[in-house]
Amino acid sequence: MEEKTYPTAEKTYINLEQYQTLYNYSISDPEGFWAEQALEFISWFKPWEQIKSGDLQQHNMRWFIGGSLNACYNCVDRHLDTRGDKIAILWEGDDPSQTLSLTYKELHARVCRFANVLKQQGVVKGDRVCIYLPMIPEMAIAMLACARIGAVHSVVFGGFSPESLHTRIVDADCHVVITADEGLRGGKLIPLKANTDQALQLGTDVKRVIVVQHSGNPVSMQAGRDIWYFEAMEQVPADCPVTAMDAQDPLFILYTSGSTGKPKGIVHATGGYLVYAAITHKYVFDYHEYDIYWCTADAGWITGHSYVIYGPLANGATTVMFEGMPSYPDYARYWQIIDKYKVNIFYTSPTAIRALRHEGDDWVRKTSRQSLRLLGTVGEPINPDVWEWFYEVVGEQRCLIVDTWWQTETGGILISPLPGATPLKPGSAAWPFFGIEPAIVDDEGHEITDDKPGKLVIKQPWPGLAVAIHGNPARYENAYFKEFPGKYLTGDGAHRDREGYYWITGRNDDVIKVSGHRLGTGEVENALLTHHAVSEAAVVGVPHEIKGQGIYAYVTVQNHVTPTEALKAELLQRVKVVIGSIAIPEHIEWAKGLPKTRSGKIMRRILRKIACDEVEDLGDISTLAEPSVVDDLLASRKRATKS
Repeated sequence: MEEKTYPTAEKTYINLEQYQTLYNYSISDPEGFWAEQALEFISWFKPWEQIKSGDLQQHNMRWFIGGSLNACYNCVDRHLDTRGDKIAILWEGDDPSQTLSLTYKELHARVCRFANVLKQQGVVKGDRVCIYLPMIPEMAIAMLACARIGAVHSVVFGGFSPESLHTRIVDADCHVVITADEGLRGGKLIPLKANTDQALQLGTDVKRVIVVQHSGNPVSMQAGRDIWYFEAMEQVPADCPVTAMDAQDPLFILYTSGSTGKPKGIVHATGGYLVYAAITHKYVFDYHEYDIYWCTADAGWITGHSYVIYGPLANGATTVMFEGMPSYPDYARYWQIIDKYKVNIFYTSPTAIRALRHEGDDWVRKTSRQSLRLLGTVGEPINPDVWEWFYEVVGEQRCLIVDTWWQTETGGILISPLPGATPLKPGSAAWPFFGIEPAIVDDEGHEITDDKPGKLVIKQPWPGLAVAIHGNPARYENAYFKEFPGKYLTGDGAHRDREGYYWITGRNDDVIKVSGHRLGTGEVENALLTHHAVSEAAVVGVPHEIKGQGIYAYVTVQNHVTPTEALKAELLQRVKVVIGSIAIPEHIEWAKGLPKTRSGKIMRRILRKIACDEVEDLGDISTLAEPSVVDDLLASRKRATKS
């Protein structure tokens, strides 16, 4: 695809020259830069004695040493005098008729009440509290109430199975679980309380389960352990003092799982995390006081933590929380919500965009979307063709797109265009944020300075970086710092073009080595997606007797397209033209859909096992958005093998 560059917007916080000046300052004098930002974005009970200590060599980084603050105070209390009547949260239920708005004053009262409920149940500073809720206002209230009293919350995504929930409860040593009777997604009920009961039957030290009545359907309640949320809220006052927290005190544990191994409990410290979430929210999204801001992520993931709850609320924003999915009741749901609340900033995943693009432009064009001025993407690299559709059809060529790259471990966005400063290139994450010094290295750790792929590392610490893996310091060291001492290993591959733009190619373990040539799965997928008939594509490596690895592609076609051998030949030719003969897939499998988590990530582990006929143990597929997709793929593979 011919590379295009799009202009920046006017009247944003910074321009290109200001970005370069600030960026250079942040790299040459990180202590001076971050001291200024911490004072601008956060209210401190006690100033720090030292900006930072430690380094990536010793992986013992600490920020704002000696400083004292509280995350809930920064997200709620300090706004009461100037923004008390401003809407803090706009909630949209799975059912479009279910909505709720909470002003900062109302949010403060509810958070204080629930903080008192937690204290009444014996929760004290440092205790871990598991939150297993749908995307309802009580999710934000529970997180902020924990932060208010110094408890460490561990949010578990509501789509996880009882076994996954149990693993996380035990690892974090939670004694209290907050859940709901049921969740709602696409009109379907999710048995959260029943799942919680099953998880606790597997053996935990949980003493109390607090249950929010959401669906209103009857659920089993265990006497002496389970209590109703709303009943408990009525019995406590709406006033609760905040607990002063050291900047190094943990704010939350959030579990992230790879394709193998036990989930990692990523720990983020209060001070550094909050500073970084707030500053990135303001500059990356060009957030202004009266903007309506919507990030579609679930708070069970880091994006929901940083860019639904903590970042926006720290900046006094109005943040939209959405319980449902983009296809229910129909494929115009996202665009209808944008019109309903006059959303100005919209942040979602490439997976959601691809799925909506697959359904055609009519669903979008039935709506106005005139309030939009900025679009964002998160979770994985966005294919250039999909980027173009987002820009042309959804944004009508008037909205900038910020294609953000970051991770659970990084706390906030590391690489992204900045509105007003960065000319945009479809598919590129663009330039590093302030204080972030990326590099691309080869397998031996030597820096690659020309436009060639390698491993993406970060060369100096920043405040948002996770401080630990809960209970496992050795794993923290091995996962991020051992391979290239003195650098943070992201685990992602990338290349940097001549203009300094970073292009993320996917996870390093998603690299396919064909006849000695390294190919990112994203490169081949992008090539397939340049064909107008293709809606989605996923590529995995399979063993090949001659090449070492061959390329196996799963392709979903647009609704109006019928898969044929002729189309298959066209796609193979397209890959040859875009990348070269080395990247031509050995096999193309037509797929009705792809296995994805509910956060939208494609589970290539499952696709790889199906392609290699290793289907005896596909692992837990209950957390997939549509588990039935796996059955369709298995049946398709079986037919292909027979033929």
